Amino acid sequence: MSKTGAAQVPTTALGHAAVPGITCMVASGLLLTLNDAAVKWLSGSLALGQIVASRGLVALVVILAVLWFSGGLRRLRTRQARAQLARALMMVLSTLLFVSGLRWLPLADAIALAFIGPVLVTAMAPSLLGERVGWRRWLAVLVGFAGMLVMLRPGSSSFVWAALLPVGAALAGAFRDVLTRRMAAVDSSLVTLFYSTLAVTVFGACLAPFGWSDPTLADALLLILAGLLLCGAHFLQIESFRFAQAATVVPYKYASLIWAAIAGYVLWGDIPDRPTAAGAVLVIGSGLYILHRERRHQPRPAASRDGGPI
Repeated sequence: MSKTGAAQVPTTALGHAAVPGITCMVASGLLLTLNDAAVKWLSGSLALGQIVASRGLVALVVILAVLWFSGGLRRLRTRQARAQLARALMMVLSTLLFVSGLRWLPLADAIALAFIGPVLVTAMAPSLLGERVGWRRWLAVLVGFAGMLVMLRPGSSSFVWAALLPVGAALAGAFRDVLTRRMAAVDSSLVTLFYSTLAVTVFGACLAPFGWSDPTLADALLLILAGLLLCGAHFLQIESFRFAQAATVVPYKYASLIWAAIAGYVLWGDIPDRPTAAGAVLVIGSGLYILHRERRHQPRPAASRDGGPI
């Protein structure tokens, strides 16, 4: 757990502290989905670099304001600069791939494919984290990969190359999360979030001149809203881990798929087809089972390592 007192909260999902924790996680998923919807909407008229840089700039202003009023910018000092750089690069890659995928894919499809991330982290854990993964979790990993293949449908006429973009984003995100687990005991979540957001913003600014389109007033307001939604989502996610153990609140991240399905239908009339829905069930089911096994056999490490920004 974090050093903010979360270790003393009830471990049961019915505990008093778990209710606000779950509420924060569900609300975080809603804000992230609305942010993704805003980005998808903007991708029809603005270049990728414009969107990423503008959204990131708004997020940076908010993060710096929080840091300034909670102890000053000296809190940005890090004792693991190389790890922060590596994590920031993974964040850049993950963001660019996922935002690119949103341009071509239905919102719910992109988010469902990205949920393979926790399964990939488990697959990486033995070699990169030195963790032991039992046969049950390996079986869950295989089920998760099967679900991903069901959604991708390689070799069929329904296969869309753009579907590989959120999968690539999930892979980069998995490396990012492995680094986050290693770094969590040294740097705070807010510091890590700052450096990752800074890297994404700078990289987006480098791409912005290519394909630049002058944003309308509505576009500008939507970009500002996307940045605020992103900050609010990460804040609520971090707060959820302060209220309750990760094993209690993390399953509620999957509520994002519900929000995505609703937003996709309302805004674009998208309805997930049967293979996508079936694959999503397999991926989410495997992720939840992996979390259950981690909670049962390694309750304290599992609760602490998932507490960083995702």
